[in-house]
Amino acid sequence: MVMTVRETEAKSLLRKHKRVDSWFVSRYGMNLYRGCTHNCVYCDGRAEGYYVEGEFGKDITVKTNAAEILRRELDPARKRVHLKPGLIIVGGGVGDSYQPLEEKYQLTRKALEVIEEFGFPVHMLTKSTLIERDIDILKRINKKNRAIVSFSMSSASDNFSAALEPGVPPPSRRLETLTRFKKEGIPCGVFLLPVVPLITDKPAILDESVRKVKEAGADFIVFGAMTLKEGRQKDYFLNAVENHFPGISDTYPLIYRPSKYGSPAPEYIESLNTLYGAVLKRYRIPGCVPARLYRNMLDENDFIAVMLDQIDYLLSLRNQRTPYGYAAYSISQLDKPLSAMRTEISGIKGVGKFAHNIIREILDTGKSSYYEQLLTF
Repeated sequence: MVMTVRETEAKSLLRKHKRVDSWFVSRYGMNLYRGCTHNCVYCDGRAEGYYVEGEFGKDITVKTNAAEILRRELDPARKRVHLKPGLIIVGGGVGDSYQPLEEKYQLTRKALEVIEEFGFPVHMLTKSTLIERDIDILKRINKKNRAIVSFSMSSASDNFSAALEPGVPPPSRRLETLTRFKKEGIPCGVFLLPVVPLITDKPAILDESVRKVKEAGADFIVFGAMTLKEGRQKDYFLNAVENHFPGISDTYPLIYRPSKYGSPAPEYIESLNTLYGAVLKRYRIPGCVPARLYRNMLDENDFIAVMLDQIDYLLSLRNQRTPYGYAAYSISQLDKPLSAMRTEISGIKGVGKFAHNIIREILDTGKSSYYEQLLTF
């Protein structure tokens, strides 16, 4: 494969989320590279809405001054208002931070050195075993401020990965690396993301994936269905699928109807949630980043909002619609800490009787018995 590398100097790097992302429990993120030679056939980084120049899997933009920009953005001496506490996720949606070019440029390692310097916790998300190179600095960050290492994969099947994720080590190697990090005391998880319809969504494949993740020692596994946006992403994916799995591409229009976000049909999501929820229950592994891994990393309101968001997600795997997500959003917009407005909690939009009880329990104990129950179904 012929690759084109474009070096550029970024003007900014750190993305500040409007609220903490409850899947990754991150408040901040960054893209050190744009474009990705991992070239996963399902990657929605190809979609026009991400504005990645050139051909996604071949034309890569490298932000050569990323560490300098990050130091400027994290340095509290340069800011009138300090950054809110929260995890920084290193592993952008438009380029894996450990894609092969990282061996030469070492942007990720340099960014981690800056993050360590300014005392932020990190969540690393990658498909690459190159992250083993940085186990030394991640151990230091974990000891001081905590780190989480996560691997993404569409399944734990090496055979399917060879077709769907051609530029990365097989899932078996990723899980070996996960086990190594766990032995070093670093919390680890897997993002089974995306599950690919008609290929990795079969009951036996889902069961195998969750079983292998559990055996590797992961602390959690987060699941998500594939989005398929009109345009470059959809065209590339359907062509690749037809080459590797002849005859199934004609079925995708039944699952993906034209939509802005490329989401699967609701009935497909419901059936997949039911199937995946049953597998999670069988292996009793948390279906989200558990609160014990991010306790004391967030301020009071953000901590409670993330837990409520996660409750909403875990119940969605049972195809239950709840107001907890709305309550989480409302709490994330508050100016005052919840502990200072105990008598007003029931008046917050989306907070009904059950949510009110959950919030009070978290304020009093730092935990939620209902949340803990849902973690292992």
